[in-house]
Amino acid sequence: MSYRLCTLYSGSAGNASYLETPGARILIDAGKCTRTLIQSLKSIGVDVDTLDAIFITHEHQDHIAALEVLTKKHPIPIHILLKSAQRYAGNPPEALCKCLVLYQSAPFTVQVEDVTITSFATPHDSRASVGYRFSFPDGDHIVNVGLATDIGYVTEDIRQGLTGCESVILESNHDVEMLMYGPYPYDLKLRIRGKRGHLSNRDCADFAAELAGQGTHNFLLAHLSEENNYPDLAHDETFSTLAGYETTIRVAAPHEVTMLVGEADHPLPIPARYDLDTEEVPL
Repeated sequence: MSYRLCTLYSGSAGNASYLETPGARILIDAGKCTRTLIQSLKSIGVDVDTLDAIFITHEHQDHIAALEVLTKKHPIPIHILLKSAQRYAGNPPEALCKCLVLYQSAPFTVQVEDVTITSFATPHDSRASVGYRFSFPDGDHIVNVGLATDIGYVTEDIRQGLTGCESVILESNHDVEMLMYGPYPYDLKLRIRGKRGHLSNRDCADFAAELAGQGTHNFLLAHLSEENNYPDLAHDETFSTLAGYETTIRVAAPHEVTMLVGEADHPLPIPARYDLDTEEVPL
């Protein structure tokens, strides 16, 4: 394969995804603690100091928890919307602030080595929230992959952002009946089901069918609720809806790596610009 795409872990306890192309190594979100994040990367053969960039979807703790400690020793560029970064305004950590690459609003587009990253706005109950489309060359054609989690509903921006991607990490957060008959307070149930909440299994499956009709082959169902969902429920909802399409459907594990494209133990060669025998890694 010309790239690797996976979740390092995914769910309410923490979220982080990873994309590797022939020229770039990109982390999307950095939930959980720094030690867990670094160990998860090591488990797929990736040294944290070879990361080219981190792209943040939004500022909720399950997506950014590792950043403050991580940046003390690993000054990796962190691409984030200004409104999301303002959560640090009261007591900004110096090392982290030096790493921030700020954007006023979505959409924004930036180049990181061989990858063009385009953001698109997503509806979620945060200061700001985005999904991402990653485009990079593979021989004589361009590969597109995308990610959208923490989305209350599928907007036209999300459709445009993910349509035509061959591989997609897509939220399948909850089963509606489990949520509504479960132990959560009623106002929290309404928040999760609302237009700035999370995508249900049914809505995920319906959107996956739209994407499959436009050429998406690989789906990684992510950000499952451990209280309001089961992996089999999420998988079967999308699997049955995609009957007739040639697709790969996997469900992201909450605490370990789930590889969608590529092999966990076969990283691509490290780009020539890195020399891990030296103390400093150029960024």
